[in-house]
Amino acid sequence: MGVLVGRKAPDFTAAAVLGNGEIVEGYNLHERIKGKKAVVFFYPLDFTFVCPSELIAFDKRYDEFQKRGVEVIGVSIDSQFSHNAWRNTPVNEGGIGPVKYDLVADVKHEICQAYDVEHPEAGVAFRGSFLIDAEGNVRHQVVNDLPLGRNIDEMLRMVDALAFHEEHGEVCPAGWTEGKSGMDASPEGVAKFLAENEGEL
Repeated sequence: MGVLVGRKAPDFTAAAVLGNGEIVEGYNLHERIKGKKAVVFFYPLDFTFVCPSELIAFDKRYDEFQKRGVEVIGVSIDSQFSHNAWRNTPVNEGGIGPVKYDLVADVKHEICQAYDVEHPEAGVAFRGSFLIDAEGNVRHQVVNDLPLGRNIDEMLRMVDALAFHEEHGEVCPAGWTEGKSGMDASPEGVAKFLAENEGEL
């Protein structure tokens, strides 16, 4: 598939560790996020190097996602038991601590394949992130290679941009952040925006 933007987010059912620490066997994406926005992010492996920094960064911003009505769901090819052990390992010992969002076990690699983020040689997921709207459509995706940690604040910016577009109908120009002007999607709107904001681009 490659690019999922504009398509329905692939559904999946798998085992998971919930944000409250409960282990469940039949975790279903569409049931979990029905009527809500969500960020589904993939990472290579538990107990590795770049990964804990990303998962902790998501956790530190979890309340910001929740304030925006967005669920956060992490996925890797590890088992639910490995996820649970990693959550129960202190941060100063290489763990992630009790992160507040759900971690899904993609042990059969079916989910990373459905989202087309499986590394062709390593057999783990690239660092893929997908923003899903309340209707279940992918609206934004970014995929980093294994050595390159992602910017969680950029995902929050995209959540805000989507909310702005949905509320106002305007589009979000380059570098848009909350509180900045949007743009009417017309030749007149472009001209007006550039006349007023070109110096900030």
